[in-house]
Amino acid sequence: MAKEIERKFLINRDQLGFLENGTSIKQGYVSTHDKTTVRVRVSGEKAYLTLKGQTMGVTRSEFEYEIPVIDAEQIITELCGGRVVQKTRYLVTHCNHTWEVDIFHGDNDGLVIAEIELESEEERFEIPDWVTSEVSGEPKYYNSSLLDNPFKNWGKA
Repeated sequence: MAKEIERKFLINRDQLGFLENGTSIKQGYVSTHDKTTVRVRVSGEKAYLTLKGQTMGVTRSEFEYEIPVIDAEQIITELCGGRVVQKTRYLVTHCNHTWEVDIFHGDNDGLVIAEIELESEEERFEIPDWVTSEVSGEPKYYNSSLLDNPFKNWGKA
């Protein structure tokens, strides 16, 4: 079974420095009635359908398949109601690990999250100076949650 072991962190964007070669990403989510996440992502010139199980700690099942971009666009329009999370992803190498730094746009403008995928939950890694706090397991930071509760609304009652 395919597993994703991922930790998420907030960062100080000012300490990160210049980022280059970002990839524009838009992703929609197909509604489910359980803890399964069905995501459709257009990333640059490619598209993917991803199924994710319930998160246990920082691990969950993940199955990802490349699909035609035209199909992804149609799924986003018809099955996701056209609602998307938009971001630019940058890959940053730090101490032999690749960090994915996502700078969000639209209703989530101002949110910046760094993620690191690990081989095991016990894998050790060095946390860069630009990381401020860990948010792994906090549902409001899940990309799927950002559709219904976008970052622009977090300061409001």
